[in-house]
Amino acid sequence: MFYIDKNTFKEDYLEKYIELHGEEFKFGNMRQKYEALGSLVRDYITKIKIENNKTNNHDNKQVYYFSMEFLLGRLLGSNLLNLGIRDICKEGLNELGIDLDELESFEQDQGLGNGGLGRLAACFLDSMASLNIPGHGCGIRYKYGFFEQKIINGSQVEAPENWLKCENVWEIRKPSNSQIVRFGGEVRMEKINGRLSFIHINYDPVLAVPYDTLIIGHENSAVNNLRLWSAEPVSNEFDFSSFSRGEYLKAIEYKNSVEAISNVLYPDNTFYEGQMLRLKQQYFFVSAGIQSIISNFKKHGGDIFNLNESIAIHINDTHPTLAIPELMRILLDEELLSWEDAWRITTSTISYTNHTIMAEALEKWPIEMFKKLLPRIYMIVNEINERFCKDLWDKYTYQWDKISRMAIMADGYIRMANLAIVGSYSVNGVAKLHTEILKKQVMSDFYYFYPNKFNNKTNGITHRRWLIKCNPQLSNLLKETIGDGWVKHPTDMEYLYKFKDDENIKDRLALIKKNNKIALSEFIKNNQGINIDTNSIFDVQVKRIHAYKRQVLNVLRIMNLYNQLIENPNLDIEPRTFIFAGKAAPGYYLAKKIIELINAIATKINNDRRVKDKIKVVFMENYRTSLAEIIIPAADISEQISTTTKEASGTSNMKFMMNGAITVATLDGANIEIKDQVSEENIIIFGLTEKEVLDYYSKGGYSSYDIYNNDIRINRILNDLVNGAYCNDKENFRAIYNHLLTYNDEFFDLRDFDSFVKAQDRVDKLYRDKSKWYSMSIINIAKSGIFSSDRTIYEYAKGIWDVPNSSCKDK
Repeated sequence: MFYIDKNTFKEDYLEKYIELHGEEFKFGNMRQKYEALGSLVRDYITKIKIENNKTNNHDNKQVYYFSMEFLLGRLLGSNLLNLGIRDICKEGLNELGIDLDELESFEQDQGLGNGGLGRLAACFLDSMASLNIPGHGCGIRYKYGFFEQKIINGSQVEAPENWLKCENVWEIRKPSNSQIVRFGGEVRMEKINGRLSFIHINYDPVLAVPYDTLIIGHENSAVNNLRLWSAEPVSNEFDFSSFSRGEYLKAIEYKNSVEAISNVLYPDNTFYEGQMLRLKQQYFFVSAGIQSIISNFKKHGGDIFNLNESIAIHINDTHPTLAIPELMRILLDEELLSWEDAWRITTSTISYTNHTIMAEALEKWPIEMFKKLLPRIYMIVNEINERFCKDLWDKYTYQWDKISRMAIMADGYIRMANLAIVGSYSVNGVAKLHTEILKKQVMSDFYYFYPNKFNNKTNGITHRRWLIKCNPQLSNLLKETIGDGWVKHPTDMEYLYKFKDDENIKDRLALIKKNNKIALSEFIKNNQGINIDTNSIFDVQVKRIHAYKRQVLNVLRIMNLYNQLIENPNLDIEPRTFIFAGKAAPGYYLAKKIIELINAIATKINNDRRVKDKIKVVFMENYRTSLAEIIIPAADISEQISTTTKEASGTSNMKFMMNGAITVATLDGANIEIKDQVSEENIIIFGLTEKEVLDYYSKGGYSSYDIYNNDIRINRILNDLVNGAYCNDKENFRAIYNHLLTYNDEFFDLRDFDSFVKAQDRVDKLYRDKSKWYSMSIINIAKSGIFSSDRTIYEYAKGIWDVPNSSCKDK
C-alpha cells in the first residue's frame, strides 16, 4: 500500500508545479494547478509500477482485454481513492489554499466511449488491478471521441468532443513501441525453403503509436496498463515535392486518411466510406495490439507454442474479432507455424463476450470491401470458413440451411459473431437471461455444436467509483454501520440488511438522498435554469437513446399523466421530476426524434401553470460518466424498462440499486437477477414476459392498432403526436407515430403501457410511506454487492482466463 505524509505531498506538489510551469503555484490558474496534481499522481503510480517490475515474475499469466470503448470518466479522484491518499491530498492542498473538489471537477472526461460497453470495460480494468490480476486494456485513442451532444432548440446537435485540446496528464506516449499496420495492396505467394509463403506487397502502411494510461488497484499497489493506439503517418515529413508541383491534395491526402482512423468513435456506417473506416479502425487496433503482445511475449523468452499458457486475449463484443485472423497471420507468416498449430494456439488463447442479440449489432462486412482492405486477413478468414464448413458438413450432411446460417462467409458477407464463436474457446453472455437466449435462440446452432464453449458471466460495476467516490455520504454511513470490510469484499454490504427496519438508519439515508437531490437540482438550475422541487420523486432514465430501451414508453406515460392533470389539476399524486439523459447515434433518425419529443414535452409541461409544478421534465445534455456520478446518487426511481429479451444485461440498473434507488423494470437482462436478490417486494416489475415477447416474434398476433383503437388514453396520446399539441409542425413527430402504429410497435410500447402506468401508481403509493420506502432502499443497497465487477472479474479469471492468483479469491 502506498503511503505519503501531508508535508511530503505538499513539497512534491510545489516542486511539480514549478517543474511544469516555471513559476510559483500562487500565480497559476485552475488548469495549471490541476495539471500539476495530475502529473504528480501519475508519477506516484509510475514509481509504484517500476518497483513492481523489479520484483514481479514475468511468467504470471497476462490478460489482454480488447475493446472499442473504454469510458474511463475522470481519473484524478479515482486514482487518489485507489492510492489511499485522497484525504491527505485534500488536507495538504487546503493548506495551500487549493480546493481538491474544484480540481477534480475541472478534469475533462476522456472521450473514449459511448455507453455501457465502454463503462463496463473501465470497471473491469479497475477490478483487475484491485484483484491483483495482471490485466491490460487495448483500444483506440480517439482524438474526438464519440461526440459532444448539444441540445439546440430541443434537438440534438453533434459537436466534436475535443477532449484532447489540452494535455491529458494521465497518458504516456511510447513511440518506441509503435507498430506498422498494413491496409490494401496484394498478397504474393511463393515457395521459400519448401514452404508456401504469403508476402503482402504494395500496401498502405499506418503507424500505430501507443499511449499508455496506468491503472492502479485499490490500496494494493498493483498497477496495470491501458494501451490506446493512435494512427499516424509512417513518416511525418511533409511531401514538399508533391506540394511544389501543385499536387496540394496529394500532399495531405495520405496524412488525413491515416489520422481519420483514430479520429472518432463509431463513424457513421450508413454509407460505404463510413463502413470502410469502421473496418479500418477495428483491424488497426487489434493488429497493433496483437503485434505488441507477441513482441513483448518473445522479449521475455516466451515459447510461442505455449502462448495460451501465458497469455489470455479477451474480445469485448464483436468489434475486436479480427484479433483471431490477425493472431493466425502472425503465427503462420511470421512464426512459420503450421495451420494446425496456429489454430490450436489461437483457439486456446482468445475468448469472446457477446453483448447483444440485436441483429444490427451482430456485425457483418461486405466480402468485397473486406478483401480489398485486408487481403491477407481475408485469405485466412476464408480458410477458417472452408475448414469450419467442412466440419459442419461432416455433422450436418445435406442440411444446407443450417450450414448456411452457421457459415462465417455467406450471402456476400463476413459475419463477425460467427467468426468470434468459431475462433475462441469461450463464449459468454452477460446476464442469465441473455445467455439463455444466446444458447436457445440467437446462437442455438452454435450452442448445440459447441455446448462447452457457452457460459454466463453477469456484468458488474466497480463499487469504488459508483458508491465510494460518487456517494461519499452513503459510503460513510455504511462504514459507520457495518464497518469497512465491504470496501474489499463488496458482498459484505449484505450486513446492512439487518438495519432495514432501523428508523434511525432510514432517517439518515433519507437525509443523504435529500442532500444528493439538492446537489443535482443546483446543477440543473445552474446549467439549464430549471427549478426542481427536491421533495419530488426524482424519476430517472439515463442511457443511450434507442427504441428498444423505450424512452418512448416513458414519454407516453408522462403525456398521459399530463393529460390527467389538465383535466384534474387537483389530482392527488406525489410531485415527480422526470430526468432523462443520453445520446442518439448521429445517423439514428428515430432516436433523435425521441430526444426532440422529450424536450418538446418538457417545454410545454414546465411552462404550464395548470399542472402546479406537480410534474417537471428535464433532459440533461451530453450524458457522460461525470454527469452520471451526479445523477445516480440523487435518483429515487431507476427506470429499466427495455423490451424483455432485448437488453443483454444493463449496468446502470446496478449503479442505481447500489445508491438506494428503487428499480422499475421489465424482466429483462440483469433486472431478473436484481429481483432475485431483493425479492419482488423491493422492485417494481411490469410488462411482458420473455415467453410472451418471443411468442409474438415467432407466432405474430400483435396489433398496435387494436390497442390504439381500444384504449382511449393511448388514442389521445398518439393523436397528440401529430395534431400539433407539442409542435406547430404537425408532421415533426410523425416518425414516432409511425413507429408505434404503421410499423406495429416493434418493441411493444403500447402493449406494456397499461402495465407500466399501474407500476407507476404503485410507486406513488409506496413513496408516501417513507418508512417502507427507505426500508426498500436499504434492502437494495444491502443486496447490491453481488453486482460488483470484482465478483464478475473473479468469475472471468477463474472460469475463462484460468488466472492463478492468490489475490483473486472468492468474492
